[in-house]
Amino acid sequence: MSVVSIREHRSAPSPRGVCRAQEGAISIRGVGKIYDPEGVHVVALEDCSLEIAAGEFVAIVGPSGCGKSTLLNIIAGFDHLTSGEILLDGRPLATTHTRPTPGPDRVVVFQHGALFPWKTVLENVTYGPVVQGTMSPAEARDRAREMLGRVGLSGIEDSYPGQLSSGMQRRVEIIRALINNPKVLLLDEPFRAMDTVTKGASHQYLLELYDATGKTVFFITHDLEEAIFLADKVMVMTTRPGHIKQTLTVTLPRPRRYAMQASPEFMAMKAELVEAVHEEAVKAFEAGEREMA
Repeated sequence: MSVVSIREHRSAPSPRGVCRAQEGAISIRGVGKIYDPEGVHVVALEDCSLEIAAGEFVAIVGPSGCGKSTLLNIIAGFDHLTSGEILLDGRPLATTHTRPTPGPDRVVVFQHGALFPWKTVLENVTYGPVVQGTMSPAEARDRAREMLGRVGLSGIEDSYPGQLSSGMQRRVEIIRALINNPKVLLLDEPFRAMDTVTKGASHQYLLELYDATGKTVFFITHDLEEAIFLADKVMVMTTRPGHIKQTLTVTLPRPRRYAMQASPEFMAMKAELVEAVHEEAVKAFEAGEREMA
């Protein structure tokens, strides 16, 4: 499998004064995933390979059904692979002989959310470190308040999830994930259902947290502008069976500012991604037509 680089690869610059993570490197090597191997043989992933450096923000884009979420679920430990292997910091995470399991080193934030509706914001955020024994209740509360304040959520600690907007809920979930100090933050279209203004604010808060923590981020999205604005690299997946078709290295400096989205450089990168994704979307549509015929 060859990876075609849309632009000459170079590492995206780190924000001044921010130390990048030394943990969280992901190596995905020849991964394949077949659902119901004794029956219909739906090949979701085939010979999928990519490298993510520790502290790198990588966005995955591609047509619906290309295997983006399948790959994320395998990394998270919610699913197993059929072939190949995934390494985390050089150690096997998932192989054909080792079924991955969820762990505090990899935390997922989903589109539809997973906050405990019967717990307050503060109880939701502090639950993980207290249960794992990594912080005392008092330490967790102090840390939670500090992190919530960083994303503009001071004063809502005693509110319940149902009292919050979707944008506030996603911010709480990201804080709940990061307070556990994971190696990798896995984001599965967390901002998909948001309006433009709320999504823009959520992007800025996420970037501030990323610049502050330097965590490895594996981000799935259908929004190409979102992918370019947030990520160091954007990887395009083929239609099913999914593998990496192209890689775009984002050359926008950090810290990112929303005005960058109007720059000629941004628009040129978007045009390249639109062409790459559209080609795969057409293939997916044609394959669907054939399956229905």
